[in-house]
Amino acid sequence: MSVAPLNLAWATETHARGTSAALGEPDWLTADRLAALEKVVALPAEPNQLYITYFDLRAVDFAAVEPYPPVPSARCKADAELPQGAAAIVHVDERALVSCSLSDEAREKGLIITSLAQAAVDTPELVRELLEGGGSLPDDDAFGQVARAFHSLGIFIRVPDGVELKAPIVLRWSAGAPGFGLISRTLVSVGTNAHASIYEEQVASAEATTEAGARADSIWWGTTEVVIGDGGSLDFSAEQDFGLSTAAFVTRQSKVGKDATINWAVASVGSRLYRSRLENLLEGRGANVSQVEIQFGDGKQLFDLTSYTRHLGEDGTSDLLSKGVYTDRARGYVKGLIDIPYSGRGTDSFLGEFSMLLERTARSVTIPSLEIDQPDCRRAMHSSSVGPIDETQIFYLMSRGLSEDQARKAIVMGFLDPVVARIPLPEAQERLRERLERKWPEGTAAAGSAA
Repeated sequence: MSVAPLNLAWATETHARGTSAALGEPDWLTADRLAALEKVVALPAEPNQLYITYFDLRAVDFAAVEPYPPVPSARCKADAELPQGAAAIVHVDERALVSCSLSDEAREKGLIITSLAQAAVDTPELVRELLEGGGSLPDDDAFGQVARAFHSLGIFIRVPDGVELKAPIVLRWSAGAPGFGLISRTLVSVGTNAHASIYEEQVASAEATTEAGARADSIWWGTTEVVIGDGGSLDFSAEQDFGLSTAAFVTRQSKVGKDATINWAVASVGSRLYRSRLENLLEGRGANVSQVEIQFGDGKQLFDLTSYTRHLGEDGTSDLLSKGVYTDRARGYVKGLIDIPYSGRGTDSFLGEFSMLLERTARSVTIPSLEIDQPDCRRAMHSSSVGPIDETQIFYLMSRGLSEDQARKAIVMGFLDPVVARIPLPEAQERLRERLERKWPEGTAAAGSAA
């Protein structure tokens, strides 16, 4: 059994070359797009045989969607219009770059935010080293290769060696116009002993339809490609709340150096179909990853989440946790793999996948797995569960004076809070809590019927 390659009518050499020319990219970057196109044409949409049973794109009307033309971009400028407490912001709304601004402090410390095309001119050796050959993306992921081949907007973020940014960098995406797809690519380079945080927000644009149709008629394709130098760290948090007529395909990959750390915190509540692949390559000795993902699905939403963590260096640690809440006819497919090859001596790893079903009609599948070729590990564990709310927890809270609905709500919100608490901007935390709260009235009225 296998899954066919993506069949995208607009995925042609002419389109790739035209986009590259419109952005003024150098020849090597054009060639890199064409190399990615070969993979788009050849790769199956789901490369892992273990996961094929839990792969479903029927909610997406690919034939009805065409990509936006290239989005003009430029270097970020100093600007007062920044979210409170932010070091920088990049805001893309459908066809246009709304703002790209740096705080004075970020500029003084040497933070660089610009388009990929401009970065290839300003810092050609660095960008070419990071991008050429496709090593910043999983080479077997067709969805990520689509963004590599056809991105209409590329963003480059560089935190120089030794720089510590306490305030977060904000990336804000607005998309969802019927019949169109926004294809983006974000490259983040964190230098040696540098430290930064990024907060990404994905919301429905003003052009997005408000009602969920039988199939999604808009698409957001996006990548986040992170390279962290020795001793560096990055905190990356994201929340996705696209409209229910949008399908979102997200590919994220980190390459982590010696004694470096990547911390992921990702929350998803929107979109008709949300497909995510998150891959961590722990290359250096003592490389670390902490990863927390949450989802709250209702209606006919489908969340398809895949995570790969590869311990390529010695003495690395990984702590990976996924939590999902599903009601109505929502579905969640959560698939994770920790790979410890022979080079991963001294690894300490844990993978947990937990889903809470609030109604009988909701479905979730969790598939945690380990591949271990190195017997000298400190720890290699996985755990998973799928089921309703624990009735003993409800009973305890009701004995303390809460109503049944209040008790259920408190349990669910506490279940999801680990990601909320890691959002770096207080106002963003509150927005995420509000989005989770909005899921509650419709999704839990019949929670007591879950078995």
